[in-house]
Amino acid sequence: MNSPLVTELLATLPEGRLLTDPDVTESYARDRTFLAPGKPVGVVLARSRDDVVATMRAATEHRVPVVPRGAGTGLAGGATATDGCLILSLAQMTAIRELSPQDEIAVAEPGVITADLDRAAREHGLMYAPDPSSYEISTIGGNLATNAGGLRCVKYGVTRDSALGLEVVLADGRVLDTGRRTMKGVTGYDLTGLFVGSEGTLGIITAATLRLRRAPSEVATVAAEFSSLVDAAAAVSAIIAAGCQPSLLELMDRTTLQAIDEWKNIGLEPGTRAMLIAQSEGSPDAMAALCGAASFVAVSSTPEEAAELIGVRRLAYQAKERLGQCLVEDVCVPRSALPRMIATIEEVAARHGVMIATVAHAGDGNLHPVFIFERGLAEPPPAVWAAADEVFRAALALGGTLTGEHGVGLLKKRWLGLEAGPLATELHHGIKQVFDPLGILNPGKAI
Repeated sequence: MNSPLVTELLATLPEGRLLTDPDVTESYARDRTFLAPGKPVGVVLARSRDDVVATMRAATEHRVPVVPRGAGTGLAGGATATDGCLILSLAQMTAIRELSPQDEIAVAEPGVITADLDRAAREHGLMYAPDPSSYEISTIGGNLATNAGGLRCVKYGVTRDSALGLEVVLADGRVLDTGRRTMKGVTGYDLTGLFVGSEGTLGIITAATLRLRRAPSEVATVAAEFSSLVDAAAAVSAIIAAGCQPSLLELMDRTTLQAIDEWKNIGLEPGTRAMLIAQSEGSPDAMAALCGAASFVAVSSTPEEAAELIGVRRLAYQAKERLGQCLVEDVCVPRSALPRMIATIEEVAARHGVMIATVAHAGDGNLHPVFIFERGLAEPPPAVWAAADEVFRAALALGGTLTGEHGVGLLKKRWLGLEAGPLATELHHGIKQVFDPLGILNPGKAI
């Protein structure tokens, strides 16, 4: 027998928008983490803002929690279903409603694939700057929900820096327009910035006005191999301190490189313990010169070579998934503290006997230590949790943060109090109460 919510949605939504078969809904219940999902009552496949409005009105009337999701590429459990929830999938809202070369903006729905928006912009000599490693499969809505960063964020910032305005459906179905279409605007509180990074706990984003940038006419890429991960991190600090202004500055450790080499045969040398990949929209010579401790330095001579080097970095997470289940973290520290943070991660891995494969958006001090454990386990072993705890505490002690771009979701909630403190926590819950007084939007996540 259908629940009252399901009965209402079947009558309200167009045919085919609501899925209730448990074998089908299960495939929408989890993200890219190992977390075991709950059992949803159904899945709404929204294709328009009106579908979202109808869904939220019904969910409010029947007091049913709603878990929004995009492509399900999240790494913190933010899109994991809870028992009895309704999943609201925005993956079919794929329209780029507008792309204005004159104003250098685009208006995109949440299901637009990040790389597709970038490709559409490049037809006009523009680009969409945020580019998470999952940009070929992640969606604009998911990027907004977690304030995603990516490889180019060292120069162009994270998703919030490209979000000018939003169309948001609130918990009760009302529609709110935030922000503007202009590059500047300080009228009232920054509601756009508040929703970006809120992980679906304050409202459902159904469209975003996004800033586009002029695409560089040419880029050059430097790849440097090091016999020490700490030496590679020191080169990062030197490049930033010298004012080189790279458009990309990525670091990979030996474990990551070996996983990629075993998969794609990239010709990894035995003595290579780390690789630094840097990209410049001007001359790369200064960056190459600052990699003095490197055992090998190469500079791309063609766009194809540059793309091939960046492609190696984008393979990192998939290569690590081949080794086992992954607990993926994304601590961020001041850039000057990067060598110390990397040394700490190496020491923690050795002491706990845990495999940790680390990559970093090094120009931002944003590290992704990935804790790899045996496939098939319901959750990480105690040694992995202990190692992760030490890594988080070390990042905070260095003046850093628990998450640079993946969000808190479910996985980081156990450490949230270490960073937020009681007053900030109280204010977070007060904001949540204003926008979602019934607590039905992605409950248990983020705060």
